[in-house]
Amino acid sequence: MGLERNAKIEQYAEIAVRVGLNVQPGQPVWIHAPIHAPEFVRSVVRKCYEAGAKDVQVEWYDDAVTQLKYKMAPDEIFGQYPSWRVKALEENAEDNGAYLSIISSDPELLKETPAGRIAAFSKASGQALAKWRGYTTSNKISWAIVGVPSPAWAAKVFPGLDSQKAVDALWDAILKTARADGEDPVRDWQEHDASLHRRREILTRKQYRKLIYRAPGTELTVELPAGHVWAGGSAVTERGVPFLPNIPTEEVFTSPRRDGTSGYVTSTKPLSYRGNVIENFTLTFENGRVTDYRAEKGQDALKAMLEVDEGALHLGEVALVPHRSPISESNLIFYQTLYDENASCHLAIGQAFPFCLENGVAMSVEERQAAGLNVSLTHVDFMIGSENLDIDGEFADGNREPIFRKGNWAF
Repeated sequence: MGLERNAKIEQYAEIAVRVGLNVQPGQPVWIHAPIHAPEFVRSVVRKCYEAGAKDVQVEWYDDAVTQLKYKMAPDEIFGQYPSWRVKALEENAEDNGAYLSIISSDPELLKETPAGRIAAFSKASGQALAKWRGYTTSNKISWAIVGVPSPAWAAKVFPGLDSQKAVDALWDAILKTARADGEDPVRDWQEHDASLHRRREILTRKQYRKLIYRAPGTELTVELPAGHVWAGGSAVTERGVPFLPNIPTEEVFTSPRRDGTSGYVTSTKPLSYRGNVIENFTLTFENGRVTDYRAEKGQDALKAMLEVDEGALHLGEVALVPHRSPISESNLIFYQTLYDENASCHLAIGQAFPFCLENGVAMSVEERQAAGLNVSLTHVDFMIGSENLDIDGEFADGNREPIFRKGNWAF
């Protein structure tokens, strides 16, 4: 690896700590990290301490160990979740801790695993981590997700290259999408963040009643709740600290009415869900609920995804991303939602965001449900955007205006 790439990786670690988490003096940090990337993780840890972190805990994961568990452990273990990890994450959050997830897994790690095991563990983890996820979905703490290459992931993205060249190529793609290749990446992120904030403020003021999607394989109407708020780019914790949850990010998003989606929608990019790739799938909605679903590849994984709980059959997010965006224009399919969702308009089944409703964070769960927001143990984004997608916004008086034409902003 050349010096230039090393310098960019060092800048990337700085972005993760200073822009993503925005680590504050005296703050503890929890890092979930792949075992094959120790140099990058050590750089992140060092920068956390340089920013004033009081303690940095690294929780390592290993794809090979995960694969062995799903292959060899007894069935009953997948209906359980380790209480020690739940307690540790909750204590970190309650101490105003920051959480960094460094993703790197093989997109098809569990493709030979029985779907029932995946579904059981998805439900068990969702139930066990519900309180902790409440801290993140309400932005009570700072958290961020970044990616680093692994040989298996790189081989999926660049199948024509040998292992090391594929890893190098994926590093280059990740660094570019993360805006880690400029002279002042923190300033670059500040400028990009400001542009996302301007877009989301325009959409919030408009207060559309409905979004109407049209594309090959898609005829969908999505109702938005009264008082909805568009988000995107940086968020702010309850202590007033700005942070950037996703690096990279190109989206503005909000949460729809739980019971207000009708029609059908077809995916435009593969979805990697818990070690399985789901491709070319269509969901049909009536009164907000999925009533039919079909996938050309990964039908069992799609079934498991939608059967986590009742909320998994309803939408929790609508997100707008122009087709003319850096990740889309790279013409790469990353097989990781963090990247692919920022190349395409997308939707998400499952949990809605309380901060996407006026005063939503201060509401009880029951009050949010009464206002129209979905509640679920899961939240899974899937991509629906393309150069053929048109979206209209409908106002309360029934008038409509174009939001997207041929995959890009109409205003």
